[in-house]
Amino acid sequence: MTVTSATIPKVPTIPTMAPAGQASDPHRPPSRGPRLLAIGSGKGGVGKTFVTANLATALARLGKRVVVVDADLDGANLHTCLGVPAPRRSLADFVSEREDDLGKLLVDTPLANLKLIGATHGNLADAQPSHLRRVRLLRGLRQLDADVVLIDLGAGADAAVLDYFLVSDDGILVLQPEPTSVENAYSFLRAAFYRRMRLAMVGHGVRQLVTLAMDQRNERGIRTPLDLLREIEATDTVEARRFVETMRLFRPRLIVNSARTAEDVKLGFAVCSVCKKFFGIDAEYLGYVNYDDEARRSVSMRRPIVDLHRDADVSIYLQRIARKLVEGPLAQSSPASEASAAIDRRRQTGDEDRHSTANPGGFA
Repeated sequence: MTVTSATIPKVPTIPTMAPAGQASDPHRPPSRGPRLLAIGSGKGGVGKTFVTANLATALARLGKRVVVVDADLDGANLHTCLGVPAPRRSLADFVSEREDDLGKLLVDTPLANLKLIGATHGNLADAQPSHLRRVRLLRGLRQLDADVVLIDLGAGADAAVLDYFLVSDDGILVLQPEPTSVENAYSFLRAAFYRRMRLAMVGHGVRQLVTLAMDQRNERGIRTPLDLLREIEATDTVEARRFVETMRLFRPRLIVNSARTAEDVKLGFAVCSVCKKFFGIDAEYLGYVNYDDEARRSVSMRRPIVDLHRDADVSIYLQRIARKLVEGPLAQSSPASEASAAIDRRRQTGDEDRHSTANPGGFA
């Protein structure tokens, strides 16, 4: 049975919340440039690109100037979901240093205030950007003439994906109510958390502790971030305070896609509860998108469902999430700025990627 607003029992309201540490002023300073939203997933096939394309379209229909970026250089298909022919020039040209001006890579879409930077024609031998190129990309995105920039990340938790997720103003994780998707979502969050922590720590010994904790079978018995905090407190109280503050600022957001039952809808709350218990962090459940065969047909027709069937339940839920993204309080200074500074520090010391691609496993 297809889930609709009438068939799903009432569940607790999902509040609109600003990331911890952010100011309540709803007006973003012009000097900050567009708001960056990075959308990732622990595994492929959960509908991440579908969600990204539809959120971008919904935001554009709300009057926002939107740029959507396909950062999946190994499997670019965002242009297809938006009904745009494969761009001749794309992010791959920036990665390969054939083009430094991101503005020249913008492609029109059927909506006047929605632009696309595709990822077609990538170099199969070396598709992913270097760390320095990633930093320049993120800086370039903040200089675009837009209100919102959405980044459709590749699936999984490699270094490039994690950096985009951490440095953006909001990192959004899409998952489906399936055991494999939930397991990989936990792995993604754990990898992002430890990368953030390792980048934020200043002391070499403490960074080594974080690296040790990334091995779930480490000999110190560090199994959770709270275990790690206790180890750091015994070593360096200043770094322990920095660790706690970084935990507070790490606030991933979740979207459950293809919800069929009330239990599927509640999955987002369950994942947030696990994040709190094992990480000591407050993840935010943005909302869910119900399963609908029309959504699959919209992809086949190369049109976003919020454009094709605006009154369908799946469209209503997507538009609700889009409104939540723009109506919540925006920061004058976001946690992203601290993550960006930390990544720059590691680049300068040549210590950025050596431990970033290790598979960190589950939570406990």
